[in-house]
This record gives sequence, C-alpha cells and structure tokens, in this order.
Amino acid sequence: MDRVNDYVAAGKMKTDVVFIKAPVANIKSYYKKPNRFKIKRDGGISLLPKGGVSVNVSSLLLTDDYTAIDAGQTTLNKIPVRIIKLLPLNDNSDVVLTTMYIDEANLLIRKSSTTTKDNGTFDMEMQFGKYAEWGLPDKVIFSFNTKDYKLPKGITLEYDDGSKKQELPKNKKGKVEISYSSYIINKGVTDEMLK
Repeated sequence: MDRVNDYVAAGKMKTDVVFIKAPVANIKSYYKKPNRFKIKRDGGISLLPKGGVSVNVSSLLLTDDYTAIDAGQTTLNKIPVRIIKLLPLNDNSDVVLTTMYIDEANLLIRKSSTTTKDNGTFDMEMQFGKYAEWGLPDKVIFSFNTKDYKLPKGITLEYDDGSKKQELPKNKKGKVEISYSSYIINKGVTDEMLK
C-alpha cells in the first residue's frame, strides 16, 4: 500500500441494515495519501459508520500516535495471520483499540476491528485478488452494531413497510459490502474529487 499515492476505484455497494432500504448501488471511492478518503454513490446518499471508512489502514500504520502490541497468531479463513493491537497514545482519540489481523506472508491486512468511544465497534474484513500486490482489496465488508449507529442530522429513514414507524433494533449487526471492479492507481486525485 505504500506505493499507492492515490486511487479512484469503481464498485458496487450493498447495504444490509434492518432499518434501511437501500438498493445495490454503483460507487466510486477516492483516496489520496496520507489519509483522505471519500465514497460517492450514484443517485443517493451513503450511510456508513462514522470512522468505518475514514480510518484508512495505511494512515494508522504511518502515524506515531499508536503503540503496537504483538498479540500472537491465529488463522482467518484458513490463512495464518498475526494479531497486532494498536493502542492510541492520545487520550483524546476517539479510537479506544484497533486489532489488526495481518497476513505476514503476503503483507496484507485481512481484518481489523476498531472500538471507539462514541460510535461503538466496527469490523472491516478485506478480500484480495488482482490488486493484492498494491495492497488494495477487491472486497471490503464493514460490520457494525446498529444500536451504536448515529444517523447524521437531517437524515430520515425509509422503514420496511412504509406505513408505521419501527423502533431501531437493539444489538443488531449492520453490514455494508463494497465489491471493487477496478482501480486507477497513481493517476492523480484532485481536491474536488474528495469533496
């Protein structure tokens, strides 16, 4: 990932949250080193857990604001991985703990789990394919607790039957899957693209 200065990625996003009706949407993701990231969806808004996609893994690794602790090894989908826990050094950080599962043989982060003070815990699983040599995933799956999810102000929801208001579920997992079909790497990303 350190060879990637910027990219534009095209893909599809599937939202699986019990209280949100959202069709599969075409999206574009924009990244610019060291930690600028934006997802734009065709024809609508994207509801993603705060911090879930703005926390770029490479930005975590490039900062001095964390202490890394080796927590041993395990397997993830039959792939041996090393567990690294990142503890923030700044008391004001919203992140309490990040656990990363690193495929040492291929130098890829397969999964991360981040616990925050205000936005609960979210997991990010990454599956790699043709862009693995760049450290870029073909598929990213975000999982988060819906009870901790805070909707942005002014956003209303479309409920399942459209006729009666449902209460937000307690302790349910929400999931957002992004499957990338292509990346344009190191060809430039403007500030306008990141707005």
